[in-house]
Amino acid sequence: MITTALKPELAATLSDARLQFHHAAQLATAAGISFLPPKADDSHTNLEWLASDGRLASNRIPSSTPFRIAVRAADLELSVLDANDAVLTSMALNQRTIGDAAGWLRTQLSELGADPRLFTLSRHYEIPHHAVDDGAAFDTSRTVAFAQLAVWYGLAATVLESMQDLSGHTSDVRCWPHHFDIAVLIDVEPGKTIGVGMEPGDFYYDEPYFYVNTTPALPSPPSVALPAGGVWHTRDWIGAVLRGSVLSADSAAEDIRSFLVSAVAAVRELM
Repeated sequence: MITTALKPELAATLSDARLQFHHAAQLATAAGISFLPPKADDSHTNLEWLASDGRLASNRIPSSTPFRIAVRAADLELSVLDANDAVLTSMALNQRTIGDAAGWLRTQLSELGADPRLFTLSRHYEIPHHAVDDGAAFDTSRTVAFAQLAVWYGLAATVLESMQDLSGHTSDVRCWPHHFDIAVLIDVEPGKTIGVGMEPGDFYYDEPYFYVNTTPALPSPPSVALPAGGVWHTRDWIGAVLRGSVLSADSAAEDIRSFLVSAVAAVRELM
């Protein structure tokens, strides 16, 4: 269980840690790409947040010993989990390369009865560049940054679980390895959905932020004012955004939920 306190004032200092975690998480996503049948919605690649120790874990892989591959946010520990999510074996990624990690995983997979030759790091999407993709070693020496990432993901998972009581079918909470957001999808009616999630940082906002967007896209943002410092985003896509740096640590969960509920209601009305 994560016990580190949320520090919104550090939200804009997590870029390098976020990029390293994003690349490390591809090792877990590789399990789904390598061993599961592809799905049209890419859900075979998505990851589950395990709150007990703050890991992003792949979908379960059938084998003589069923397993998952996971990465812990706070220190980039790479692990292989059993069917009950207990750690079978692990390796610290600090000062190791992606190549080191892939080689280690192939050895572990062989012992679990999975064909290590099928394990691939090839993927059908691109993620933001970091030196680890060129052979540099992971570096987790900025422990505060990685710990804060773990807090943001843990907080997002908790709040998003609470969003599942909204009207309309709501998907499970999952992290999507392309944009690295953790999110749920609300079905409004056939062909219309609302995405609700937390992006740990990207081209638009270099800090964790919560968002609400729609499919199909809205032609213009609602005129409703958003609570808790939320704003309507209009650059390249239309949706609601609440940046992590504007939150108060003491009321973050309540403010995030208030923002999300208000934004979902506003976009639903326009849909």
